[in-house]
Amino acid sequence: MSFDRDGDAALHGRRKLEYYIGSGHRGKTFTFSDDGFSFELPINFYSQPGGGPGGVWDMQPKSQGAKEMPLTAPAASSCLNCHTSDAQAPEVGTENKYGSPLFAHGGITCERCHGGDVSHGTSLQKAVKGGAGNSRASGPRRAGIINPAKLTPSRRDALCMQCHLEGNAAIPQPGRHLFEFRPGDDLSEFVTYYVYSGDGKDNVRAVSQFEALEQSKCKRATGDAMTCTTCHDPHSSPPAAERTAYFRGKCLTCHGEAFGAKHHVEQQNCAACHMQRLTTMDVGHTQASDHRILRVPQQGGEPADEASNAATPGTKLVRFPPLKEEESLRGLALAWTSLAVAGSKYAFEQSEKSLPEALAQNPEDADLLAAVGYSEQLAGLTEQAREHYEHALRVKPLSLDAAANLGLIEAEAGNVERAAALWKPAFERAPGRSSLGINLARALCLRGQGEEAKAAIERVLKFNPDFSTARGMLKQLESGEVKCEDK
Repeated sequence: MSFDRDGDAALHGRRKLEYYIGSGHRGKTFTFSDDGFSFELPINFYSQPGGGPGGVWDMQPKSQGAKEMPLTAPAASSCLNCHTSDAQAPEVGTENKYGSPLFAHGGITCERCHGGDVSHGTSLQKAVKGGAGNSRASGPRRAGIINPAKLTPSRRDALCMQCHLEGNAAIPQPGRHLFEFRPGDDLSEFVTYYVYSGDGKDNVRAVSQFEALEQSKCKRATGDAMTCTTCHDPHSSPPAAERTAYFRGKCLTCHGEAFGAKHHVEQQNCAACHMQRLTTMDVGHTQASDHRILRVPQQGGEPADEASNAATPGTKLVRFPPLKEEESLRGLALAWTSLAVAGSKYAFEQSEKSLPEALAQNPEDADLLAAVGYSEQLAGLTEQAREHYEHALRVKPLSLDAAANLGLIEAEAGNVERAAALWKPAFERAPGRSSLGINLARALCLRGQGEEAKAAIERVLKFNPDFSTARGMLKQLESGEVKCEDK
């Protein structure tokens, strides 16, 4: 990819595209790397009908309103985990620095649902048994092969949920990651999902099919007997000419041929009415079948505004799938915090209420400590925030958020050397966070380290070449017109 712009804000550069993610059925996302850090290209290819004979190229959803060219969207492990197989885990302390190759297989391989590895045919190890007593293997792979049909319903459903459930918030368990999940594991040991209670809005998230299915009368009536593979064959898809008859047959398995013979016989396509394809609100140029399987056909189908999916007064967050037993407040508190960071005032209020009790239950949890510190920092409780950030870094020394935010507190208190000491290693591990580099450069400048400040700004521009703030600061440093105190 090359980019060029002439004029006062001239911009010229190239990036080598290394991988694309996606089958192309709906589109493709491309990745490139700088210094081993992988990023998403801000331009995606969309295969949506109506976008031209060969599809359409457009900005990725989160970059639609960008005024400067964004090149710092990290290639997240959560994305790679669902769209590829045997993806590398990011280096500890980084968001997006991976080994090479980025992943072993494009798309989804057998191991995603059946476990094991390429040597399973000659393995003498016993297959892992399903059920509530199944424990997670200690190694990166299971040698045994899993038959999903023999797993308990919750562990069977987890195979689909790992990628087809997003929820309103997804919170990793302490020290665990979704990419560690293997078939037969209990998904809740790795990540917990939270959804708005009673969310019956018309907007449909692109990867919320499992959540939507749970809302359907079909699923509520059949319970554990119904799952994704009741209707979908994970090994193949029917040809386009056979899709209507294929899925109608799935419906009539429960509803019966007699019902089908009299119910709107002129319309053989059950999904056309009861699972309309709706434009999704969070992935541009794509559609998703409405897995709520509505009895009364959905009218319209236009996506809701992004703000309509934000937490508003009265909104409740509940664990999904629901738990019968009482759980720790940790996940709920961090879920509210994640929504608060996204800009919801109501979520921030709920976060403030739940975080102290959650921390009391988990006093050595680095994520909770950092979240409490952030809440206190916003409230002006600087000393309390400093203590919680320091504690978080003792528990988790490579916490990027704790280091970045504690650095701000130290800088505002005049402890510029301490701020620089926090920001420098954090920026080395997360060069896509341009604000970290800018803050580091200002701290170095205030310490009289002009050349080091210039090097920090140049590194910001290496990863984010169109960032006007960095461009302006570099111009000042090069001309000798240094105004490091400006913000």
